Amino acid sequence: MGNIIDKFSLKNQVGIVTGGGQGLGKVFSLALAEAGADIVVAELNPETGPETAKEIEAMGHRALFVETDVRSHLSIEAMVEKTVERFGRLDFIMNNAGIVKWCPAESVTEKDWREVIDVNLNGLFYCSQAAARQMIKQRSGRIINIASMSGYIVNRPQPQASYNASKAAVIHLTRSLAAE
Repeated sequence: MGNIIDKFSLKNQVGIVTGGGQGLGKVFSLALAEAGADIVVAELNPETGPETAKEIEAMGHRALFVETDVRSHLSIEAMVEKTVERFGRLDFIMNNAGIVKWCPAESVTEKDWREVIDVNLNGLFYCSQAAARQMIKQRSGRIINIASMSGYIVNRPQPQASYNASKAAVIHLTRSLAAE
C-alpha cells in the first residue's frame, strides 16, 4: 500500500509558480519543491526570483527563474516556452502573482484600478490560457489559482475594492475554466 506521504508526492513533476520569488509565492515554491517537484519561479523581481530558485536547487531539486510580467502576453508565452525547453513538459501552474493597492474607492485612480485587475485577474487568465495550451498538447496538467477570502467578504477597514473585486472574479473564473 505504501506510505501515505507518497500519495502527496510531486516527484518527477514540473510546475510554475507565478509570483514565486517572494511572499506566499516563495512559500509555495519551496513547499512544492519539498514535495518533490521541479519548480519554475516566474517572478517579476530579478532579485528575489533567482534567490528562491537557488534555495530550491539547494534542496536537491531542479529550478529555473524566469523573469515574468503577468501583464504581458509575450512574457507569459516565454515563461511557458522556457519551462518546456528546460524540463520537457509542464505538469502544473500555480497562479499566485497578485498585488493590492489600499485606497478608498472614491480616490482610486484609473491606473491603479487597471493595474490590480491586470495582475490579479487578467494575468491569471492569460497564464492559465498559455499553460492550458501546453497541457492540452500533453493531455494532462493542473491549474491552481490563488484567490483570497477577500473574494467572498469585504475586509474592514482595508480600502481595497479593486483587490476584492479581482479576487471575486478569480473565484468565478476558476469555476468557469474548470467547467470548460
